[in-house]
Amino acid sequence: MEIEMIRSARKTISLEITQEGKILVRAPYRMTKGQIVAFVEEKQDWIEKHRRLVKERQSKKGQMERLAPEEIRALADQALKVLPARAAFFAPIVGVDYGRITIRNQKTRWGSCSSKGNLNFNCLLMLAPPEIQDYVVVHELCHRKEMNHSARFWTEVGKVLPDYREREKWLKENGAVLMARMAD
Repeated sequence: MEIEMIRSARKTISLEITQEGKILVRAPYRMTKGQIVAFVEEKQDWIEKHRRLVKERQSKKGQMERLAPEEIRALADQALKVLPARAAFFAPIVGVDYGRITIRNQKTRWGSCSSKGNLNFNCLLMLAPPEIQDYVVVHELCHRKEMNHSARFWTEVGKVLPDYREREKWLKENGAVLMARMAD
């Protein structure tokens, strides 16, 4: 079992299973190697479950048809119509304004919010159900209030979308397969 350890000034320890199936442990400097090993051993069931999920996703990805450049352009055109309208709808509900909206075709992100208030969205969102598109829009708009993923940030998201956890779960379970459709 291949384990990569990253130490930093963080306060908590976390585990991640990479797309390659490796185990990534992020730990605070203050934790001893023994404490980290004990944590990893304690999480063996979780690790095995998530390694299986990664393998399943990889299998699904291999079966997905890649999008042609003209299909990506069509998705971007569609996103330019849909996502700014959704942002305009949700911004007053969230209680924020925003700057420019840009549509991109990214391989790893669904959206982002700059410190200047500009919003970026991935054109592949057009392959997701409308409620997932709305989740990403609301998520980025809430970054206008909280530029982090703190409890306060999630409280803001929950005020607008009380079921955001289900939407986020859908994106975690299905997002990689959609991203895999991006031509290399």
